[in-house]
Amino acid sequence: MPARSKAQQRAAGAALSAKRGETKVSDLQGASKEMYETMTEAELEEYASTDHEGLPEKVDDD
Repeated sequence: MPARSKAQQRAAGAALSAKRGETKVSDLQGASKEMYETMTEAELEEYASTDHEGLPEKVDDD
Protein backbone atom coordinates (compact mmCIF):
# COMPACT_ATOMS: atom_id res chain seq x y z
CA MET A 1 0.00 0.00 0.00
CA PRO A 2 1.59 3.29 -1.02
CA ALA A 3 1.74 6.37 1.18
CA ARG A 4 -1.31 8.66 0.94
CA SER A 5 0.52 11.91 1.69
CA LYS A 6 3.96 13.49 1.61
CA ALA A 7 4.00 13.61 5.41
CA GLN A 8 3.30 9.87 5.61
CA GLN A 9 6.01 9.15 3.05
CA ARG A 10 8.58 11.17 5.02
CA ALA A 11 7.58 9.56 8.33
CA ALA A 12 8.02 6.12 6.78
CA GLY A 13 11.46 7.13 5.52
CA ALA A 14 12.52 8.23 8.99
CA ALA A 15 11.18 5.02 10.55
CA LEU A 16 12.92 2.92 7.89
CA SER A 17 16.21 4.68 8.55
CA ALA A 18 15.91 3.86 12.26
CA LYS A 19 14.86 0.26 11.51
CA ARG A 20 18.06 -0.15 9.45
CA GLY A 21 20.19 1.37 12.22
CA GLU A 22 21.13 4.44 10.19
CA THR A 23 19.56 6.86 12.69
CA LYS A 24 18.72 6.66 16.38
CA VAL A 25 15.30 5.37 17.41
CA SER A 26 15.29 8.03 20.12
CA ASP A 27 15.26 10.70 17.38
CA LEU A 28 11.86 9.49 16.11
CA GLN A 29 8.70 11.36 17.06
CA GLY A 30 4.99 10.98 16.46
CA ALA A 31 3.96 9.00 13.39
CA SER A 32 7.48 7.86 12.52
CA LYS A 33 7.94 6.36 15.99
CA GLU A 34 4.59 4.57 15.77
CA MET A 35 5.45 3.27 12.29
CA TYR A 36 8.83 2.03 13.56
CA GLU A 37 7.13 0.06 16.32
CA THR A 38 4.27 -1.43 14.29
CA MET A 39 5.51 -1.98 10.73
CA THR A 40 8.01 -4.33 9.14
CA GLU A 41 11.01 -3.10 7.19
CA ALA A 42 9.34 -4.25 3.95
CA GLU A 43 6.16 -2.28 4.72
CA LEU A 44 8.17 0.82 5.58
CA GLU A 45 10.18 0.47 2.40
CA GLU A 46 6.97 0.36 0.35
CA TYR A 47 5.61 3.51 2.00
CA ALA A 48 8.94 5.36 1.84
CA SER A 49 9.47 4.57 -1.83
CA THR A 50 6.12 6.07 -2.88
CA ASP A 51 6.62 8.80 -5.46
CA HIS A 52 5.45 11.93 -3.65
CA GLU A 53 4.71 13.87 -6.82
CA GLY A 54 1.01 14.73 -6.82
CA LEU A 55 0.45 13.67 -3.20
CA PRO A 56 -1.13 16.14 -0.79
CA GLU A 57 1.03 17.41 2.08
CA LYS A 58 -1.31 15.86 4.66
CA VAL A 59 -4.46 13.73 4.63
CA ASP A 60 -7.07 13.96 7.36
CA ASP A 61 -8.02 10.60 8.85
CA ASP A 62 -11.81 10.47 8.84
